[in-house]
Amino acid sequence: MVLEMDMSQYTEEQRLIWQTTHDMMNDVVIPWVKQNVDREWEMDPKRRLPVEMLEALDEVGLRTIGIPEEYGGTILEPGTEAQTFALIMYELGRADLGLADMVGIGWKLCTYYRWYMDEELQKHWFPKIVADPTFLLAQAVTEPQGTSDRWLPYNVPESQLKTTAVKDGDEWVINGYKQFITNGHDAQLFNVYAQTNFDITLWEGTSCFLVPLKTPGVSVARCNETLGGRFMNNAEIRFENVRVPDNHLLLREGALGKADEVYYRPGKVMLAAKNLGIGMAAFHDTVDWCHDRVQGGVPLIEHQAVAVRLADMATRLEAVRSFTFRVAKEIDEEIPGDHERAIMLKSFAADQVIEVCRQSIELFGGSGTILELPIQKYLRDAFMFPHMDGATDICSFRIIKALFPDTAGTYAKDRD
Repeated sequence: MVLEMDMSQYTEEQRLIWQTTHDMMNDVVIPWVKQNVDREWEMDPKRRLPVEMLEALDEVGLRTIGIPEEYGGTILEPGTEAQTFALIMYELGRADLGLADMVGIGWKLCTYYRWYMDEELQKHWFPKIVADPTFLLAQAVTEPQGTSDRWLPYNVPESQLKTTAVKDGDEWVINGYKQFITNGHDAQLFNVYAQTNFDITLWEGTSCFLVPLKTPGVSVARCNETLGGRFMNNAEIRFENVRVPDNHLLLREGALGKADEVYYRPGKVMLAAKNLGIGMAAFHDTVDWCHDRVQGGVPLIEHQAVAVRLADMATRLEAVRSFTFRVAKEIDEEIPGDHERAIMLKSFAADQVIEVCRQSIELFGGSGTILELPIQKYLRDAFMFPHMDGATDICSFRIIKALFPDTAGTYAKDRD
């Protein structure tokens, strides 16, 4: 197969995890996705949720990566996490974006919990996550009043989160509303970001709380029907006088900045990797089509116009792959500048893979728009990426602010 992964540079553990994931996708997940085309369009979120696939991933140990071994999980080799997660996400992206989203956020949050959750909470929650293959986690930051624009950030009072947490004795009372939450409809445990200091800015005054779904006052307001990644149920969550104990405060003030280091920076590499997987799946299906489909008496691939398109697609994918694993390695090795390059990578990968999937549909012709064939699904899934973890334009602003901190514009006027 063309454009195969070169695994010679990776450790024995990384090669084993990659091979396990690769085989699992080819033997179980990809056939299941192809056999369940109609299920993607099921309007009942509970019936759409691919429980069978979560159980299959659990059986081979892929779901509980990031959880300490004493609780039944797997900790990756030090200095390899971002690269190994990228390898796994690439394979999951080849199979299905929704499934990749569901389990990927669990890996990131379990890593986050290892850093910031106290031992008592780890002993309580990690065994529960391990025991239930359908136990999903969610990161609740985004709100209706503001989304990725807050990552600039705007240093004005209006930028503060509308979700608030107020101390009342030995408890915190949380009120607010979150939207576009990955796993929001099905998660049993939420990381909820709320403003706790109203005299300072968003980045300085936001805290992070652990909130179980069954806490009184937590409710799923709606499940969002998205264009792509449909096997993951994105939702809006309401918090009404939700009371959590003081030890459920994971990070007090400055929580978004710390989350950027542990959660969002490697998360952008994971985004690019699963995006790459979608592009590679589209490319390989298109290559097969161009060899099998005859037009004008010869296979499509013998036409010069087709050859030019395929070459362009392959070049774009190689560029995304090289960039993805370079940034992953830099994050693992804590190379200066990895922050802005992770943002560059996220935007670059999104743009390139959309173009690859668009060209795939062009080469399939009218057949590319038929729901029974996967080509249209690749493009729908690819279109989700420019809006994940920061819209493309916001990412561009952040890149320039990082590269030229003394001369870049504010993009949003800071007010005293």
